[in-house]
Amino acid sequence: MNKPLNIVLLSGGVGGAKMAEGFAFSQHAEMFSVIGNVADDQAFHGLWVSPDIDTLTYTLAEEIDTDKGWGLKAETNQVLEQLKKLGSDTWMYLGDKDFATHIFRTELRKQGVRPSEIAARIARSYGVKTPIILPTDSCIQNKVMTHSGWIDFQDYFVKYACLPEILDFKIDGINEATATPESLRAIAEADLIVIAPSNPIVSIKPILSIPGMTEALLSSTAFKVAVSPLINGETVKGPADHMMKVAGYRSDVLGVADVYNGLIDALVIDQQDRNAVSELSASVEHVLATDTLMFNRQNKIRLAETLVHVYQAAKSKKRFSPPVSSHMSSDSGQQIAV
Repeated sequence: MNKPLNIVLLSGGVGGAKMAEGFAFSQHAEMFSVIGNVADDQAFHGLWVSPDIDTLTYTLAEEIDTDKGWGLKAETNQVLEQLKKLGSDTWMYLGDKDFATHIFRTELRKQGVRPSEIAARIARSYGVKTPIILPTDSCIQNKVMTHSGWIDFQDYFVKYACLPEILDFKIDGINEATATPESLRAIAEADLIVIAPSNPIVSIKPILSIPGMTEALLSSTAFKVAVSPLINGETVKGPADHMMKVAGYRSDVLGVADVYNGLIDALVIDQQDRNAVSELSASVEHVLATDTLMFNRQNKIRLAETLVHVYQAAKSKKRFSPPVSSHMSSDSGQQIAV
């Protein structure tokens, strides 16, 4: 019997959670773990909220609100409505059950419990088997520079609906941050490291920017593959395409390759961008164009298994063409591997 692959996913919120679901419910779930972004964490109503980690937890627990892509399903809003009556600023939506998560997290943080342990306890309470690993227990926070000054990423993303012009980015606390031993060990022991189709600038870069994290990835013998979050120069959801331009990259799959230049062995792009395969192959050893859209669990599992096949084909030096997904016609994909 073959030894199960040790797979580690670097993930942001919604897009990363979809990728995590694909692995967690596939045949490769046994030794699968996720390192999630914590740079979008922020305090609301005196409570510490960790949006990306909670989205991962709720998704893997099958408790996510699938319509929104975040938060818990079957939520009520009595606490938020009462806070609004009391005069609180309630632009950040938090449901009643979701409030319990943040109360619990904040209470344990005040007791001095490691954020990594808190995240693990919350995941266990939801019955999540997949290890959700924090890249750091330090406080790091994405900031966006606008014409009005520096603001928190959640303010830009939610309160102002991504409308202000972005002038610059920074990650507060990043130089003082320390990588968790759990994240460093997961990277060192991995066979396959996947960078999810998450925002490269504010979801993945904060993980890579933690002192020692990129060095750990470069030292790892794992096969490293990224999935592009951009299709035809646009994101499925979120401001990643615009942020790529502000950060000095092209807003397309070539820009994604530049972000991860020197770090990845393979790049998986959507079949709509298959014309870019030849140009990408000049900087990335293995390039695959396939269907990367994840509308349902079947799509998510198929993409996860495709990434494993890319790894296996690269290791055996064989050309790989993945199966056509259920919602693609047999002549629409023309998947290309280099």
